[in-house]
Amino acid sequence: MNNQKIDGRLFTQMVLAGAQNLNQHVKDVDALNVFPVPDGDTGTNMNLSLTSGVNELKKRSTDHIGQAADALAKGLLMGARGNSGVILSQLFRGFSKYVSSYESIDSKQFAEALKQGVDTAYKAVMKPVEGTILTVAREAAQEAIKVSRRESDITKVMELTLNKGKKALAKTPDLLPILKQVGVVDAGGQGLLFIYEGFLSYLKGEQVVINDPQPMVEATRSLSDLAHEQMPVQAHLSTDDIEFGYCTEFIIGLKDEIVQNDSFCELDFRKEISQFGDSLLVVADDEIVKVHIHAEYPGDVLNFAMKYGSLHKIKIDNMREQHSHILLGEGNYHISSGHVAKVNTNQQGKIVDTSHIELKEKQPYGIVAVAMGDGIAEIFRSLGVDAVISGGQTMNPSTQDIVNAMKEINAENYIVLPNNSNIILAAEQAQDFIDQPVAVIPTKTIPQGMASLLAFNPNTTIEENKESMTEALKSVKSGQVTYAVRDSKYDDLEIKEGNYLGISEGKIVTTSSDMIDTAFTLLRKMIDEEEVLTIIYGADVNEDQVKDLKEKVLEQYPDLEIEVHNGGQPLYYFIFSIE
Repeated sequence: MNNQKIDGRLFTQMVLAGAQNLNQHVKDVDALNVFPVPDGDTGTNMNLSLTSGVNELKKRSTDHIGQAADALAKGLLMGARGNSGVILSQLFRGFSKYVSSYESIDSKQFAEALKQGVDTAYKAVMKPVEGTILTVAREAAQEAIKVSRRESDITKVMELTLNKGKKALAKTPDLLPILKQVGVVDAGGQGLLFIYEGFLSYLKGEQVVINDPQPMVEATRSLSDLAHEQMPVQAHLSTDDIEFGYCTEFIIGLKDEIVQNDSFCELDFRKEISQFGDSLLVVADDEIVKVHIHAEYPGDVLNFAMKYGSLHKIKIDNMREQHSHILLGEGNYHISSGHVAKVNTNQQGKIVDTSHIELKEKQPYGIVAVAMGDGIAEIFRSLGVDAVISGGQTMNPSTQDIVNAMKEINAENYIVLPNNSNIILAAEQAQDFIDQPVAVIPTKTIPQGMASLLAFNPNTTIEENKESMTEALKSVKSGQVTYAVRDSKYDDLEIKEGNYLGISEGKIVTTSSDMIDTAFTLLRKMIDEEEVLTIIYGADVNEDQVKDLKEKVLEQYPDLEIEVHNGGQPLYYFIFSIE
């Protein structure tokens, strides 16, 4: 099928087809994870990220490609999870910026938009690595630029762009030795090509099933939903931590006359509603306005908003009792002390909420950490963390999750501990949505997160804290014991599916069929001298196994100081910290 132009509706269908194709190949992408450990979640992260973008795109039916691309980019940006999801969001963010003023685009403009997306993604990554999704996207976009100079049919341009992307993907093992060693291509690059394949299929007019919502519905389950299933104990915020008592979110369906006259001014609305609280976030399109605000009187906020239209999906959380977070539907409610009651209204439907919250000063610092396991979460709280986001391996929080966690603390400065290399980019991206200073400490492991907290000084500046907390990462060695999900070869190790794996500083250093032997061998490779060892054992380890390991370690290292904690984490039998 010959396509000379792409408008907003065609672009939307291309994206839906791309998202559906990726959704159907999530497990294939996850299986390309370099390590044979049970956290191969590149496909899952890309799918969740793109689904967030698709959900936003579906809300805005438009012929204008600039507006459609903007909706996709916004949804992707806030829903981005993991390095692959963040890079994907940046690819479409750059694409969106280029096409923002266009009703439709031709083949040359489409190619240039792809290139602008690549440029944006490279700038977002501090140290771009070739042999990854970046390489595949770059070489594909370069081919698009080249082909579009002679070809006006966008379908043909997309076809040759995809073919070049496949060739680039095939070369990723030559650029990244670890890929060649394991015998796989880059997972992120493969995920991107599944999206491009969906684009091409729709452009060709091929039969593409894009109306089956079930996989997408499953993919849109929020991180907080997943976390609640695995971590029933939620964090509390004391009254002293809170200035404005209610986290208030809702959507305004703008009145017809406002939509028809195009009379809604987002800037004026933002200024007016800001009088009711802080931590304000307003996102508007042609017909709806999404609002997030921390307010003393949520009823006053809703009354103000009703001047602009009807209210939907109202959510009011009492931030003094974070464990009582309740998502409310379209009815109006007021939440107080963990209880839910209907809001009183007068005959005109005006909300007459008269509740009062004692105002408190903002706290100087708010610290957010990502962790899995009740025990690990409690350790972080004992070290001064204000909010623990349940996540990590296999469950990376989105940019939106991290933004929400910071906004609920109500602080003058924020420090974020990702505690996983695949979460750092999403945390850095979250900085753009917070008005106060934010320092992301590049912690890649739980032990690094704990070590950095010991260097935190509440009486110094955020710049000084970032420097000292980052420097503290050098003082700790991290190790984990997990299991292999497939047969593999890593360095000189022959790895069998189901065997235990000992990982030191991100590298597999030992494997065997016995968990305690694997853990002990790993520790022997990590311990250089008489040091302090912290053992954090997971949900699938019993106390007798912990005692057995501790006795074996002390037999060889009698002067070693050992601390033991029940972390309750899934997937990783042991997490070791050596200082």
